[in-house]
Amino acid sequence: MTLTCTNVTLRQKPLRNDRISLYLDYYPAIRNPYTMKMSRREFLGIYIYAKPKNEQQRMFNQDMLNKAEAIRCIRVQSLINEEFGFLDKNKQKVDFLAYFRTKAREKYEKWDCVYNHFEKFVGGKCTFGDVTVELCEKFRDYLLKCKQINHPNAYISRNSAAGYYSTFRALLKIAYKEKMLRENLNDFLEKIEWKEVKKEYLTLDEVKKLAATPCKIPVLKQASLFACMTGLRISDILKLDWRDFEVGPDQGYYIRICTEKTETEATLPISQEALELCGEWGTGKVFKGLTRSMTHHPLKQWIAEAGIRKHITFHCGRHSYATLQLAGGTDIYTVSKMLGHTNVKTTQFYPKIVDAKKEEATKTIKLDLNSTKE
Repeated sequence: MTLTCTNVTLRQKPLRNDRISLYLDYYPAIRNPYTMKMSRREFLGIYIYAKPKNEQQRMFNQDMLNKAEAIRCIRVQSLINEEFGFLDKNKQKVDFLAYFRTKAREKYEKWDCVYNHFEKFVGGKCTFGDVTVELCEKFRDYLLKCKQINHPNAYISRNSAAGYYSTFRALLKIAYKEKMLRENLNDFLEKIEWKEVKKEYLTLDEVKKLAATPCKIPVLKQASLFACMTGLRISDILKLDWRDFEVGPDQGYYIRICTEKTETEATLPISQEALELCGEWGTGKVFKGLTRSMTHHPLKQWIAEAGIRKHITFHCGRHSYATLQLAGGTDIYTVSKMLGHTNVKTTQFYPKIVDAKKEEATKTIKLDLNSTKE
């Protein structure tokens, strides 16, 4: 920001009770980078006697005037260096909810859900000055006990609460990086621990069943099978564009994307079958007409028609991809890269599923040795 400002003048405003308030007058006005409003005056909260009655009051006035002049000099230097720390008190009044809403619109669906919970928690009003460690800890407690927004008779699960609070803490980190918060509140906050639960996935036979079962919404079938073959999240599939596809040196096809959730760039090879699920090569969105609402009831209906009785969500396609890759012998580091995980520890859950399947497999071959004894 280039400033044409500025003359900073110390001025006095007469008040009642024989007092004078000292303030700084900026000319031309400066724009507050936090509220984006133009500002001419900064009241210093320093008062002097309008008509000092004795030497003590005169000395007090002179002392306050000296302090105000020192502040004026610091402000001039700050403006020259384009430093706006002195506007922090105005920043505290900025609408935190409006900031949260703006960030949520830039992200994915879960951010909207967390925003709705936080808005309800604070009663629809919250400034940056209200965002304290205590408030964040109370929001944590709220998430552990609150009911779902769309299903008010059901409580949110512990893992949903953990995910929501993780998203909220990510927001705090962004706000700190953008200097909207003076300190990183995450340093003082305790995360909600995840509860390990069984993650459903499709076996290869079940994926083949789905492929052989007609779906009333063809694009839903294409996208779901594509998720099983690539491990992509619904958020990344929804925004997948034909411009993201490339032909590699080996004449194979690759997808170059920036994942919506982790904001990491990845170049992922895809098979010919996966490419065929995308339909004819074109422009714009790959899975045209696909919406999140399709991944709820229509997906469940299609899965039921395929004769699959598991509780399968669209995200289970990602679990299925990872599990099938590991079961097929792909090493965990490669699978981690293909999933776009920033830490291989996140991927280490899947080998547990594969090991459990191996243990089950050992029980499929049985010799009834007792019956062979004479």
